[in-house]
Amino acid sequence: MGKSSCGKDTIYKHLLDKMDLKRVVLYTTRPIREQEQDGVEYHFCTVEEAKALEKAGKIIEKRVYQTIHGPWEYFTVDDGSIDLSKWDYLMIGTLEAYESLCNYYTKEAIVPIYIEVEDGVRLARALERERQQQTPKYEEMCRRFLGDAKDFSEKRLEECGITKIFENQKLEETVTQVMDYITEVRSQS
Repeated sequence: MGKSSCGKDTIYKHLLDKMDLKRVVLYTTRPIREQEQDGVEYHFCTVEEAKALEKAGKIIEKRVYQTIHGPWEYFTVDDGSIDLSKWDYLMIGTLEAYESLCNYYTKEAIVPIYIEVEDGVRLARALERERQQQTPKYEEMCRRFLGDAKDFSEKRLEECGITKIFENQKLEETVTQVMDYITEVRSQS
C-alpha cells in the first residue's frame, strides 16, 4: 500500500521476480492505460460485469473513486485464484482494501507493507507518468494526489495498526528491506 506514485508498482514487480509469491490481480472498471494488459495489471471489466460479480457475492472488497471521468471501481474478487493454505500472495491495495481483506481472511493472514515517498517526489513522478500517456489526464492525477492525503493520513494508518513504514528513497534498498521483512514474517508463522 501507499500513496499514488510512491513506487509500489515497481516494488511489487521486483518482489514477484525475486520471491516465491503469487500475485493477486485486482479488477477495475477504469479504462486500460497504454502499456497495460488485461489480466496482468488488472482484470478490466465493464460496470455491468462488476454488478454481476457483486450480485453473485464474489466481491471481497470494493472501492469507488469519483473521478473527473466518472466513477471508477477497483475490487478484489473471490474467483478461486486465492488459496492461502498453499501460497503466499502479494497485492496492491488501499487501507480500505486491507481492512476488508483482514475481515474476510482474518487479520493474522494479511501482512501490510506500507511504502512512503516525500510528496514532492511523488508529484514529480506522477506528472512524468501522465505526460507519457497519449491523452494525459492531469485533473485526475491531481485528484488522486490530493485524495491520498486523507486516504493515507497518519490517523488512518494508526487506526489500521500500520506502524511499519518503508521509505522508498533508493529502490534497491527498499526492495531488499521489504524482502527481509517478508522473510522475517514468514519465519514467525
